[in-house]
Amino acid sequence: MAMEGVINTIGRRKCAVARVYMKPGNGSIVVNGRDYKDYFTTAPLQYICRQAFEVVGAEGQYDVKANLDGGGVSGQAEALRMAIARALCQANGEDRSALKVKGLLRRDPRMVERKKPGQKKARKRFQFSKR
Repeated sequence: MAMEGVINTIGRRKCAVARVYMKPGNGSIVVNGRDYKDYFTTAPLQYICRQAFEVVGAEGQYDVKANLDGGGVSGQAEALRMAIARALCQANGEDRSALKVKGLLRRDPRMVERKKPGQKKARKRFQFSKR
């Protein structure tokens, strides 16, 4: 492992931004000053946060301190996953292919489509009345 000190990376998803500081440790993930299990209350979101570590088999080897901003909880969890995956690539270059195959290094470009005037939502129309 070619790792000196703290690794700083960024991850994005929808409107959420995750800034991550990763260093060798015992596997704690702290999000906005709280444990990630307190911040992300559902099991699927907690799994998303740990997923990058599980792909490369590095559970319990690094401490992560993350600042999350913007978006909702699912967007924030996926932004955190991307930032952790990028940090793992910097820590150990051989992990890159495993993370890339799972698609954890690609920023998900999908955003919410804007509402159009004269319509109820982005694509839904107002109810049509013939008479």
